[in-house]
Formats: sequence, structure tokens, C-alpha cells
Amino acid sequence: MSAPASKPVSASRMELAEVMMPHQANLLGKVHGGVILAMIDKAAATCAIRHAGRTCVTASLDHVSFREPVEIGELVRLLASVNHIGRTSMEVGVKILSMNLATGNVRHTNSSYVTMVAVDEHGKPTPVPRLVLETDEDRRREREGAERARARKLLLSAPRG
Repeated sequence: MSAPASKPVSASRMELAEVMMPHQANLLGKVHGGVILAMIDKAAATCAIRHAGRTCVTASLDHVSFREPVEIGELVRLLASVNHIGRTSMEVGVKILSMNLATGNVRHTNSSYVTMVAVDEHGKPTPVPRLVLETDEDRRREREGAERARARKLLLSAPRG
């Protein structure tokens, strides 16, 4: 099957936002890391589905940086965009910002790179549209995403023992 037409990065760039509630707290009263991971996966999947125009599944979550804790009551925004395209896979970058609603202070609390794979109606990987890079930032993210994709392939092909 040939790859579908190209799509610009801006066509799938998206944002999810949610106020963090008490039931999302860990034992220290901060937002549980698992809650943030689930939100990252949802944002990456939504972004990938918008790009591919079909169902996408998570292949790997190969980098997560928990820079600062997220507080209960803060507004969490997840900004996601496709960084790099393979034949059937996409690297989606997700940046998490947390805003204190009382002060308006915004902090960059987390970042992640998620590899998503487009699948057909039988669950088999299927080609995705090429990526049209519109800005210098898009080009930088694509270069860095390509480097990470090469590193992932090397890691997967390394002998285990």
C-alpha cells in the first residue's frame, strides 16, 4: 500500500487541558505520575490519529522527564505535535504545562516522546502521510526526532544478554 498524501505539522498539532482534582493525588498530595502518563498517551494518540486519519496505537514511550510535581487544583495543558514520520510510525512530542489558577504562574513540568503506529481495520501497521515542515521549529523537531528514531532502532537491534 502506498503512503497517503502529505500533511503539515499544523494539521495535527493539538492541546488537551484538565484541572487536576483530589482523586488524582498520590500519597504526597501531588498529582500521581500515572495520571500524567495516561494524559500523555491520550494527547499523543489524539495527535497521531489526527495526522494519520485512522486508529493509532502506542508503540513506545521512550522518554519522560518529570521536571516538577503537578499540584492538585492546577490546570494542566498538554501540547502535542508530530515531530518525525517513519513509514507507519510517528514520533509525537508532548509538552506539559501546569498553571496555578490563583497566581496565573505557568510551569513546564513534564516532557515526553511517544512513538505511535497507524493500524488498519485488522490491526496491521499501515502507511501514514508524509510530514510537511512549515517552520524552522518544525524542521528542528524533525531533525531531532529522526536522530531519536535512529537511536531507538539501534537499541532494539542490540544483542540482549
